[in-house]
Amino acid sequence: MALLEVDGLDAFYGRIRALEGVSLRVAQGEIVALIGANGAGKTTTLRAISGLMRAAKGHIVFDGHDIGRLGPAEIVRRGIGHSPEGRRVFARMTVRENLELGAFTRTSGAEFAEDFERVLAIFPRLRERLTQKSGTLSGGEQQMLAMARALMSRPRLLMLDEPSLGLSPILVQTIFRVIREINERGTTVLLIEQNARQALGIATRGYVLEVGKIAFEDTAANLMASEAVRAAYLGGGAA
Repeated sequence: MALLEVDGLDAFYGRIRALEGVSLRVAQGEIVALIGANGAGKTTTLRAISGLMRAAKGHIVFDGHDIGRLGPAEIVRRGIGHSPEGRRVFARMTVRENLELGAFTRTSGAEFAEDFERVLAIFPRLRERLTQKSGTLSGGEQQMLAMARALMSRPRLLMLDEPSLGLSPILVQTIFRVIREINERGTTVLLIEQNARQALGIATRGYVLEVGKIAFEDTAANLMASEAVRAAYLGGGAA
């Protein structure tokens, strides 16, 4: 059984249809990439899964339970973490305070301390910045903080929305290495990424969204080899 199953999702912004019949699945332990052009509905899909917007139609099932009518806080408690597009760190709060907010659902002080050390081991630069206001961090450091904050809820599924956006090539490589490491430590990942080649390079499977609909779905290797996907999203036709 899939850890996450999205079936027939429709979503609107006012009268504008953002998603039409979107269906996807993410199995335990996978990295699944969701790629597509700007405005295709990728961010809307994650917002619907995390309860930040209500789908007009369809089902969202996580670990065998329908979560489509739950609020964001309860969805976090169920085991879904979300690192949003644009990082969205709390700029006037310190790095430590942002991480503490990420653990708002946690009740065990010992588990909090364990996870605090775990995320700082994954992102050692944040240890050097714990007392620094988050708004003064570099773009790469803010991205690390957004991911670390999401991990503080100890999610079974981590959803990442454009983690490499606006970063230098060296930092992009760092972020993708960390995503692999997070996955290898046992966290399932649903990844939105404009850098489709990088995303499919670390993913198990992938979906391509076009104007709110799933246009392609396959293994990451097959999508990388697809002439249509290569031409539209990977910067060229067949090699």
